Amino acid sequence: MRRSTWKAAALAIVTAAVAALGTSGAHAADGTVHGCPSGAVCIYPEGASILTSTPTDFFYSYGAHNLHNQFGVHDVFNNQYGSLNATAQLCTGYNGVNCVTTIGLHGNGMFDLTPINSIVLNRP
Repeated sequence: MRRSTWKAAALAIVTAAVAALGTSGAHAADGTVHGCPSGAVCIYPEGASILTSTPTDFFYSYGAHNLHNQFGVHDVFNNQYGSLNATAQLCTGYNGVNCVTTIGLHGNGMFDLTPINSIVLNRP
């Protein structure tokens, strides 16, 4: 009986390890993806690819953040963690007013930030 308990425990450990490896996807061990730390929403340089550049702006706290001197097309990446409700919104007004675009959890896209004056990180 003891031997079968040991085998069951070993199988459970191996199964958990394989499952953990299978869920890692594109995320690094620390959660940083394309230079954007886990828990952050990042803006990349104007016209630069998320694959070949490093973010210039990082936002961690929930709520509105006013943008300054962001013009042209930028890649924006939502690397927050939590539920699917951890969204980021791009807004034409300051302080999170008149939000026009929502970026889902782990989503990214190229956006013209010229009319964008704030970004909102929404609590999951």
